[in-house]
Amino acid sequence: MPVVDVKDGSIVPQRAPEGVERSRRMEDELREQNERFSAAVENMSHGLCMFDADERMIICNGNYLNIFCLDAKLVRPGIRFIDILRHSVDIGIASQSADELYAIRKPYIDQAKPSTYEETLSDGRIINISHRPLAVGGWVSIYEDITEQRRAEQDLKEQHRRFDAALANMSQGLLMYDADGRMIVRNRRFLELYNVTAGDFPLGTTHRDALEKLLELGIYQKIDVDSEVAKTEACLAAAKMHSAYRYLTDGRTVLVTRQPMSGGGWVVTFDDVTERRRTEERMIHLAHHDTLTGLPNRSMFRERLDQALEDAAAPPLAIFSLDLDRFKAINDTWGHPADDWLLKSVAERLQRCLRNETDVVARFGGDEFVVMQFNSRGVADAEKLAKRIAEAIAKPFRDRSRDMHIGISLGIAVFPEDGRDADTLLKNADTALYRAKSEGRNLYRFFEPAMDAIVQARRALEVDLEAAQPRQEFDLDFQPIMNIASGEIIGAEALMRWHSPARGTVAPDAFIPVAEETGLIVPLGEWALRKACAAAASWPPGLRIAVNVSAVQLKSGGFARSVISALAFSGVPAGQLELEITETVLMDESKTVLKTLRQLRDLGIRIALDDFGTGYSSLGYLRRFPVDKIKIDRSFIRDMSNRDTAAIVRTIIGLGNELGIVVTAEGVETEAQLDMLRDNGCEEAQGYLIGIPSKAADIQRLLKARALRSQTG
Repeated sequence: MPVVDVKDGSIVPQRAPEGVERSRRMEDELREQNERFSAAVENMSHGLCMFDADERMIICNGNYLNIFCLDAKLVRPGIRFIDILRHSVDIGIASQSADELYAIRKPYIDQAKPSTYEETLSDGRIINISHRPLAVGGWVSIYEDITEQRRAEQDLKEQHRRFDAALANMSQGLLMYDADGRMIVRNRRFLELYNVTAGDFPLGTTHRDALEKLLELGIYQKIDVDSEVAKTEACLAAAKMHSAYRYLTDGRTVLVTRQPMSGGGWVVTFDDVTERRRTEERMIHLAHHDTLTGLPNRSMFRERLDQALEDAAAPPLAIFSLDLDRFKAINDTWGHPADDWLLKSVAERLQRCLRNETDVVARFGGDEFVVMQFNSRGVADAEKLAKRIAEAIAKPFRDRSRDMHIGISLGIAVFPEDGRDADTLLKNADTALYRAKSEGRNLYRFFEPAMDAIVQARRALEVDLEAAQPRQEFDLDFQPIMNIASGEIIGAEALMRWHSPARGTVAPDAFIPVAEETGLIVPLGEWALRKACAAAASWPPGLRIAVNVSAVQLKSGGFARSVISALAFSGVPAGQLELEITETVLMDESKTVLKTLRQLRDLGIRIALDDFGTGYSSLGYLRRFPVDKIKIDRSFIRDMSNRDTAAIVRTIIGLGNELGIVVTAEGVETEAQLDMLRDNGCEEAQGYLIGIPSKAADIQRLLKARALRSQTG
């Protein structure tokens, strides 16, 4: 019964027996220990699950449930292992059936040995399972999601695979050295590039040993190994890339590039640049040399000249500006292949003419060459070289059993008398060349100050002439042509006129040769042809229009098309157009020109040979190319009072009659001249007696009035 306190009558608690107290303390300690264990298990970074000998779950942590996405309400202590597997199948996390999964794990459970294996879940995750048996039966399993780890390992393997593939397939050789200067990577291309074996350069080889080995094998030309090692160390210290060319004993060139690595050590690449270097050298050569002849070009010549003049103590020198004479005739006769062969042959002869190794001959383009003669003792030495060149080029050039005859004109400027800078010397040499060509060609001329004024005047004329057509400063006059027997006007000749605001009316003899030399005659002649045909379209039917044609136009290539276009545009029949050519057109016997003339003649267009009798081989031209008309030059008509001249005129008229060629007399100014021509059977006349050159409107009124009188009788 309870014990009562004698003083206040309260009940005094009784002390528990000592055994009971000890049991209570043990329970508390066990509870605390279980709580600490549960906390430790729950806070593990891996999943954990413990099973007893009956394969029932004792405990699991949240990570286990999360890894397998298990329902915590179902997966509780006491649940059988197979049921957990079935639950994982039901929720779709397992990649196999429960029986298959259990069959995999059963051997590990039965053997009661520690083991580790992996399971891949249906969502692709990889779980590492560490199985550990318990002494009292059962087991504990640790589950770790190693998906990212496996992915990282796979990425690393792929990176290694790609690195190995890149090394194996690089076009460059590669070596990698670690921070201690020992080789740690070497690709196959390096071995192939230097034709060596892996045994020659084993991993662990030092940079110095590698260089010495390349020398020992006779691969490198002599190099300073100490210097190369020092350069590498300097490159590493400065953390900068360094490249250098290595010249191999077999003639190849290898570009070696050293690149420091951030973690220490460096990478060396080896690139066979033999072809690239050769290409670069060829490009440099092409940039400074003419591709056809191999001679220095304008750029290189100017560079050499500038260098020579930069020297304060520059010795005397002479500049020769050269231009081939009759070169275009070669192209017109035999075409571009002959051109090219001839230019190369000229280049060879010019080089043989030089006496000093420092002298330079260059091709500036086309048939234009330039020579720089060093250490010239003035005019005398320059003249000797000019004569050698003229004599060398004057000799026939024989190719494929054909002889080509050309000449050469030379202009010479001497330093320092004719200029102290390159531009002045070249300009003055060109000026002297112009004088040589204007005085008959195949000549040489030294520069004289007075020449400059002449050239400037000529160039000013060229500038004005080039601007004249866009400014519409050209016009056509028309001079009538009469049939002598009937007295009827049968047509008119178109004559070009230039009315310059600055120069006034410029005579055709002053500007036509310049237009021909500059090529301006081509567009100018096309304009004249169109305008003449357009004017003739309004004339009475049957009247002919005569238009002068330059040799340059015929050689331009598109002349036939421009004639056909002018006829089509104006509506003038081909039989009413007469093209007047001079003997110079036929002199070169150009295949292109003769073919064009025949094409036009086949269309019905008439061809007239102008200024007949003033050339050297007029009769020969008539034999090689039959024309429809010959025009006796006005110089013969003017001098017909002279017995000999009159005999020549009668002969030309008789020749025309015999050949069935119409003969027209130019420059008829008196009745006496007309009577003489009529008496000798000349068919047509043209000149001031017949009619002066008139504007298109005036000639139209004249022709219509004549036609009207003819009709009314």
